[in-house]
Amino acid sequence: MPPDRDRGQGRIDTYRHPWVVRITHWVNVLCVVILVMSGLQILRAHPHLYWGLASTFDDPWLSFPNIPSWATIPSWQDLARGRRWHFFFAWLFVINGLIYLAYILIWGRLRRVLFPTRADIADIPHSVVEHAKLKFPEGEAARRYNVIQKLTYLAVLLILLPLMLFTGLGMSPGMNAAAPWMIEIVGGRQSARTLHFIAAAGIVIFAIVHVLLVVLSGPINNMRAMITGWYRIRVTGDDRAEP
Repeated sequence: MPPDRDRGQGRIDTYRHPWVVRITHWVNVLCVVILVMSGLQILRAHPHLYWGLASTFDDPWLSFPNIPSWATIPSWQDLARGRRWHFFFAWLFVINGLIYLAYILIWGRLRRVLFPTRADIADIPHSVVEHAKLKFPEGEAARRYNVIQKLTYLAVLLILLPLMLFTGLGMSPGMNAAAPWMIEIVGGRQSARTLHFIAAAGIVIFAIVHVLLVVLSGPINNMRAMITGWYRIRVTGDDRAEP
């Protein structure tokens, strides 16, 4: 990890995001956007969700009668092409995710950066209040993720993404023929389709909140960090020591 760079006037650049994290982050951005839009194209062909083995056309669990064309890839109704876009970027998303997962496991980033400590857990009530007030960490605290960030990233990494991957693979014709138990575990094909949508919706909500917080906490500084790796913080004399 490169040492901090003193910018004077109480400002320090600290190296926050290694290059592997930055590249996989931006690949994820591309994949998620296209997966959501192509997924909406697939949903547009039959905009209803059900639970169980089969579609109960008269009693859907949830319906989306008006999916706008501007939100889908392609913008016109074309299920076959939408599926090709979705499958291609789904595999790119999986490969990119495996690269990121291997990196954080090999270099200990999962345990060192993302897993909350006992002090983090004890700080949850305070962190919730600070987030509600839109007060963001400064100084030494800004060097690392806070407990809300850690728990959110872990929920996405360990719950939403595996659920989306498992249900998506289970619904694919080839995997469905080779491993029909994947669909059976979640209660049937329609349950898998609904759970796939719920996991994708969770990731979209996470992305929206993430972008909102990036803007509110300093878009230039946050974008600099995710492009160059360097995050600028304001420090006092006590904060200048390497953590």
